[in-house]
Amino acid sequence: MLRGVLFDVDGVLVDSERFIALAAVRMFAELHGVAVDPAEFAPFIGTGEGRYLGGVAAAHGIDLDVEKAKARTYALYFEVIRGRLRTVPGAVELVRALRAAGARIAIATSADRGKLDANLREAGLCDGDFDAVLTGLDVERKKPFPDIYLEAARRIGVPPEDCLVIEDAPEGILAGIAAGARCAGVSTSFPAERLFEAGAAFVLPDLTGGIAALERRVSDTSSS
Repeated sequence: MLRGVLFDVDGVLVDSERFIALAAVRMFAELHGVAVDPAEFAPFIGTGEGRYLGGVAAAHGIDLDVEKAKARTYALYFEVIRGRLRTVPGAVELVRALRAAGARIAIATSADRGKLDANLREAGLCDGDFDAVLTGLDVERKKPFPDIYLEAARRIGVPPEDCLVIEDAPEGILAGIAAGARCAGVSTSFPAERLFEAGAAFVLPDLTGGIAALERRVSDTSSS
């Protein structure tokens, strides 16, 4: 039985990475007149929008007003996801099945609260579906530092070593491992090889298969 499961959100619960990249591209064009390729954001996926935008800005020599850039990027993101954002297959069903089975579950996302709320709303989920909800505003050091996963484990009352972290990005997997948790990768944003390189115990294409599929993979990797 999985005692604790800690979910990232973007790329794990919702297939959102392409939409935040699109919003960020539009923001850079609007505010700075700079054409940015969506691929430039890939190294910063999972690290929070401050670093996500700031890393690309630095590469273009832009002196970024981070809060202004984030606000405009989020406004554009909220527009583009309306009616278009899809959940990762099996994600919502897994959340509800874990809760029904008595597992302790938490959200641990580097995103700000407004983005999380929009994602959950589009997915048909809410805070009450989880035992704890943490955003990038709840910790000072973002992924790949372990802080958010350590705090999420503390809040659900399950030691990190008894938790499974589910992540779509190498930086998030590094954070989970640094916290002492086992990590499952979901290859929605990066190829499986990148996630294995970061230390994922196993990688899934999506979250179909429910609790049984997760427990089987955890058991397989524990005995290998």
